[in-house]
Amino acid sequence: MLEVSNISEGDRKMDKEQTASMEDYLEAVAMLHEGRKAVRVKQISQALGVKMPSVTAALKKLSDEGLVEHERYGYVELTAEGNKAAQDVFHRHEVLRHFLTDVLNIDPELARKDACKMEHSISSVSLQRLAKFMEFVEACPQSEPSWLKNYSYYLEHGQLPEECPGRVLKEEG
Repeated sequence: MLEVSNISEGDRKMDKEQTASMEDYLEAVAMLHEGRKAVRVKQISQALGVKMPSVTAALKKLSDEGLVEHERYGYVELTAEGNKAAQDVFHRHEVLRHFLTDVLNIDPELARKDACKMEHSISSVSLQRLAKFMEFVEACPQSEPSWLKNYSYYLEHGQLPEECPGRVLKEEG
């Protein structure tokens, strides 16, 4: 189940005008660090599909902001503040990905890519509302809700199902 974050707009480190690119670096370091003891520049470069000098420049900026620790030719580690920022980015990504795949029935790979783009611009208010919606849907499933079945039908057939009250209004208009 998705956890609803109570991070306010002002609490986010990203409000220091962290760019989408810098958020991606933080998220990549966090993801690469899972299950490993150390992360290297080359691994980040490969994960993000960028050249190593670009990674080094980004790490310098993140280091200057106190979000990562990195010595030249050494390992990369998130600081406590960097880890918090990376987890915030990851949380936004997962809420969006989950909504896109489970509610809107979008292909998982496309949903992953779209969530990666959307995670950088969604407000905390919208994210919290979306996360609460997903939490509600998961906690009160009672099989597949009729509105979700009707939506799937609409996607598949291109027309509103018979049982949709709004269909009559649309056809009359």
